[in-house]
Amino acid sequence: MADINLIKRNTAEIVTEDELNRLLKEKKSPVTYCGYEVSGPVHIGTMVAVYKQIDFQRAGLKVKVLLADLHTLLNRKGSEKWVDEMVKYWKDCFKALGLKNAEFIQGTEFEYDKNYIHDVLELGLLTTLKRARRSMQEIARDLEHARVSQMIYPLMQIADMKALNVDIAHGGLEQRKIHMLARELLPEINYKKPVCIHTPLLSSLQGPQEKMSSSKPETMIRVVDEPEKIEEKISRAFCPPEREGNPILQICEYLLFPKLGKIEIRRKEKFGGDVIFNSYPELEKEYLEKRLHAMDLKNAVAENLIEILEPVREKVGGRDIQ
Repeated sequence: MADINLIKRNTAEIVTEDELNRLLKEKKSPVTYCGYEVSGPVHIGTMVAVYKQIDFQRAGLKVKVLLADLHTLLNRKGSEKWVDEMVKYWKDCFKALGLKNAEFIQGTEFEYDKNYIHDVLELGLLTTLKRARRSMQEIARDLEHARVSQMIYPLMQIADMKALNVDIAHGGLEQRKIHMLARELLPEINYKKPVCIHTPLLSSLQGPQEKMSSSKPETMIRVVDEPEKIEEKISRAFCPPEREGNPILQICEYLLFPKLGKIEIRRKEKFGGDVIFNSYPELEKEYLEKRLHAMDLKNAVAENLIEILEPVREKVGGRDIQ
């Protein structure tokens, strides 16, 4: 049986845990998938889902990665030529981050199939325009002036799950509305309800008012950023003496500890000397009780981020991705 604790680690929500437990008992290697619009640079916010997929692999699940080129076009994120270039860039980034044994699939490899189109059209008959629009609230570009293509988008995402033979649909919390629509509609096109696993969204480096986003460079760190840029952005990042909305603590919890297992803080003896934290709760407690200074924490976060992103800079750095 798959490792349930590894599957559940650093998740925001599982719909439902009972269904997940039953699935793991009934199927040796359930299929999980996560789809990505290949728009803009891959950033550390994306890494939360990537690291979760690595957890899934270690737990014994079969991981599929959908590089959603057609969805990217439908959501008005770029030209066909640009999207084709981005597919390779995203795949290279994911592999350099450690997701090497997943099955990478492009949407256009199967989304023009006759049976797939039939499912999309049938889903269109089952879905109101209002429901489709609401499902896109966290995803669509300029939803106030939405195109018809952006209403087709969630129907295709639901049809993807059937086409890819998915047991578990995984994504950030922004995917929740589409996933709940999928659980409602998939039985109507002769497919099971998937278990849905949602991972947290990293807060903007500027504060909790928005999530980290590739469309807003000031909010995020690219996985190919040079060390000096990472140090600069982390030094200026929002880091209040509290947990909620703190991007520096989130980076520790969702990226550094899962990857490294520990964090070492280097500081002068007069400020307490060096200290090693072997778990995130231990570090958080020390910080919230003000025994760990924000600048010492930031220095350690920058140093460790630079380390874990080095393979990506070596493989992918230098490409002109905007």
